[in-house]
Amino acid sequence: MSDKNKIEELIEKLRETQSEIEAKLEELFEEQKQQFQYQLQRGKVKFDEAVRKLHKQQKIGIFRYLFKAKLSFVLSAPIIYSMVFPIALLDLSITIYQHICFRIYKIPRVKRSDFIVIDRQHLAYLNLIEKFNCLYCGYGNGVMAYVREVISRTEQFWCPIKHAKPYHWQHARTDKFFDYGDADKYRQQLSELRKDWPENK
Repeated sequence: MSDKNKIEELIEKLRETQSEIEAKLEELFEEQKQQFQYQLQRGKVKFDEAVRKLHKQQKIGIFRYLFKAKLSFVLSAPIIYSMVFPIALLDLSITIYQHICFRIYKIPRVKRSDFIVIDRQHLAYLNLIEKFNCLYCGYGNGVMAYVREVISRTEQFWCPIKHAKPYHWQHARTDKFFDYGDADKYRQQLSELRKDWPENK
């Protein structure tokens, strides 16, 4: 078996493993919902009343929370929070970009809500500062994942060519890209790859 075939076989195994992981995660989330006694109703988390009361008992008040915090943490907070402005601008920019360009290129648009998940504010054991921190982190990381998916679809359409050497940050779409230097496949199969979206299967 050639190295290329071996890699393709390993990638297929990786996909199968990923599917198994996703199935197990679903089971784990179901167990977690039972263990911590909450339900999802129309996308919102609802805890049993008894659990909410226990959570409220675990909450640390804002003044006590700030008093116990390291001074360096408090002083660095404005720097952290100021990042919300470039992140929000990136979010807005990439959303406008895909709504205009993806319609032109006939690329299926990325569903933003699949990536930006904000739900930790429902936890009664978090105070206002902790809830804001969780909202910030959920939003920031969600935007980055959303942007990565939009840009990876753009790359698949305009430049689906692997790099000349291996790198660690490649996205999931890279496996279907053309080998570096394979001019024939690039010219012959580019139009097919531009239509190869999971939504079309």
